[in-house]
Amino acid sequence: MSAGTCPQGHLSQADDYCDVCGAPMTAAAPAAAPAAPAPAASSSATPAAAGPTAEVPCPNCSLPNLPGALFCEGCGYDFTTGALPRTAVPATVPDVNAAAPDAAVTLSAPVAPAVPLEWVAELWVDPDWYAEQDSTEPCPSPGLPVSVPLTVRSLLVGRVSRSRGIHPEIDCDGDEAVSRRQAQLTTDGTRWFVEDLASSNGTYVGPASGPLPTVPLTPGQRRELAEDDRVYVGAWTRLVVRRATPEEQVSGVV
Repeated sequence: MSAGTCPQGHLSQADDYCDVCGAPMTAAAPAAAPAAPAPAASSSATPAAAGPTAEVPCPNCSLPNLPGALFCEGCGYDFTTGALPRTAVPATVPDVNAAAPDAAVTLSAPVAPAVPLEWVAELWVDPDWYAEQDSTEPCPSPGLPVSVPLTVRSLLVGRVSRSRGIHPEIDCDGDEAVSRRQAQLTTDGTRWFVEDLASSNGTYVGPASGPLPTVPLTPGQRRELAEDDRVYVGAWTRLVVRRATPEEQVSGVV
């Protein structure tokens, strides 16, 4: 098989598409025999206009292109090397919702881990203590105690005073004989102490099995509480510090 010339001027052994650039060989015009020299024309003759140039279809997308074009205007096919155009990769649009952090999660405050409840303070109405006091207030009926979870190392015993900004953790409101700042309960983690804060009627400590105490604590001096000690304040209030029961530990997690 004789080699042919494609429209781009490449020699090709194939007769359908050029081996070099892939251009159709059918568009190539057959080689013409050398023409006889034309007779000399007169100086007044008008030169003939050049005929229209045949367009070359792109072997990739079939779009007609001008002869001599290096690349197809439609798909970018390389007529010189025959390389196909690269496939355009669409740009990835970032997901704004996915990229942006959740504001609620970012701005939320860290949650403190749960602390198991270990100690509680019970507040009782003690008729026996009331009988020993010189009080004009009627004693309320004894009932079930009020349990206060002890979740910090220092707690104020007293009564609320909004005007003075006093908000005791152990509120004895109702017993008018209890001072606003009656006493302070503190712990080192295993033991509990009580300290009178120069209250009006004093703070008393006594064992559960013994007689009612008659000597108040010295203000400003801490007294360690034994396991069966009772703290007496006001006209009828009795306070007991004890370990939380398993049921209270489950229901009293803070």
